[in-house]
Amino acid sequence: MIAGILNKFGKVGVICGFVLGNIILSYVTNGLATNLILFKEILIAGIALLAVPKGIKLNIESIIGENKFLPVGTNRGLNRSKETVTKLNNVSKVVKEMADTYKNVATTVISEEDIREKNKQKFILELLNNIEYMEENILYDSIENVESKIVDDIFLELMEKQFIREKDLLRILARNNNYVVGFNQNEEKVSRDVEKMTEAINSAFRISKMNFIWSVRLNEEKKNFETQLNGVSKAISEIAEDIDEELKNDDLNNDKKEQITLLLKQKEILVQEITINKKSNDKYKIELYIEKTEKEDVDEVIINILDKVLQEKVIIKNSKEIKSENSIKYEILSDDKYILDIGHSIAIKDGMTVSGDSIVQTKLKDGKYLIAISDGMGSGPEARKSSQIVTSMLKRLLNSGFEKNTSVDLINSNLLNVSEDVFATLDIAIIDLYKGNIEFIKNGACPTYIKNNKKIQIIKSLTLPTGVIKEASTDIFDKDIENNDIIVMCSDGILDSNVEYKNKELWVKYLLEDIEITNPQKIADIILNEAVDNNFGKTKDDMSIVVCKLIRKN
Repeated sequence: MIAGILNKFGKVGVICGFVLGNIILSYVTNGLATNLILFKEILIAGIALLAVPKGIKLNIESIIGENKFLPVGTNRGLNRSKETVTKLNNVSKVVKEMADTYKNVATTVISEEDIREKNKQKFILELLNNIEYMEENILYDSIENVESKIVDDIFLELMEKQFIREKDLLRILARNNNYVVGFNQNEEKVSRDVEKMTEAINSAFRISKMNFIWSVRLNEEKKNFETQLNGVSKAISEIAEDIDEELKNDDLNNDKKEQITLLLKQKEILVQEITINKKSNDKYKIELYIEKTEKEDVDEVIINILDKVLQEKVIIKNSKEIKSENSIKYEILSDDKYILDIGHSIAIKDGMTVSGDSIVQTKLKDGKYLIAISDGMGSGPEARKSSQIVTSMLKRLLNSGFEKNTSVDLINSNLLNVSEDVFATLDIAIIDLYKGNIEFIKNGACPTYIKNNKKIQIIKSLTLPTGVIKEASTDIFDKDIENNDIIVMCSDGILDSNVEYKNKELWVKYLLEDIEITNPQKIADIILNEAVDNNFGKTKDDMSIVVCKLIRKN
């Protein structure tokens, strides 16, 4: 840099700049004036520079070519680091989304006074409902005036003691200059009226108390935040463990890497770098860099050699040319043992423009397939919003490395933070076509049906939807795939359409037993049409159904 600055003084300036830069670098590096480059070497280079005529221009690339002096592997390691950064960035995006939720909550923080007032309003609503037909009661006018200090004092008494006695009620009335004439003379009607009003007040308090926003709500929010942070911590830890395990697995496969490199070389395909990762009972994940070649059957040769060495059928997931390195990068995976065929049908509730149900069908980054249905409570745009929050978060969390149970917990806590009234069912199937396994995860969801010929298996859960209670409870079921299994998942609009059966899940079971076709889309259409016909052609609720067929490869 110094030589470049002094370049305007000519060749002598360049040489002086180089000497000065060498002195500075030497001192910064070791704290001494010991030269990194000997002065005699600089002197020889300087004389050579002075000897070169001014008009001559040197093209460095024509002398040394375009070859890189740094090993290609260094760049490859950087590429893998970028992939790790991408994973962590995905986690970061999820954390930011949660942080934004808390930011929105923070802008509407409720004070203790606000909480008390909301609790009082809930109590008043229940009280007015209880005394609606008690106009003949002598205390009706005093209690029905909810803006009076009498009702406020009654509420404070209830908050302190959790119930009110007849003498407490009379004391409050007297304190507010409202005396019940004749009570001390034990008049039967007066006594009965006071007793009934006391019962009505206590009943209203008991019912409203279940919906009260107590100060413990603040502690629940802290608990939700703790759940989210624990989930993030766990996900990052699992990513780190995955990276560590990948490095160990790659070392264990050195013999296979050498064998593949040698066999490809014999086919005139030069390997620059190869990594092989395989967790127990999981897919092979291979990253292969080869020098660019004009051979036409490269892909086929690579697959044949890998099949032979790994003793397992593999497929090329992706390949791309890296021009800067004059190489081709291959991402190769073990081939799935099953084929997945999916069909789905939906119907919107009559009178609504959008469905409150949301369906997600996607291949996750780990190679598994995610099928999920979320049914937002109610119908229309608000229900749609609830179900879409659930499905979009589920997909993002699973792709970011979050474990399944942790993902459901985080979704639940996030819904609790967003609103008291945002909740939705969650019906999940995670299909591993390589291992031949399905995991069913249910939160308040309808039964799942598994059909194989005439045999129908029902998987059901009694858990509540996400966002309803603080501790999300999930039911998880594991099943090994059998050839030609047909999986049927649906929202409650399908089941509830039939009113003939007390056990509503049975009508779908009987229908599946009678269906002989195996095309998933046709099965979905048949069930949906039958559900609509159950209500004489009208759709009384949002209806969604997903049908998957699993076929073993030969």
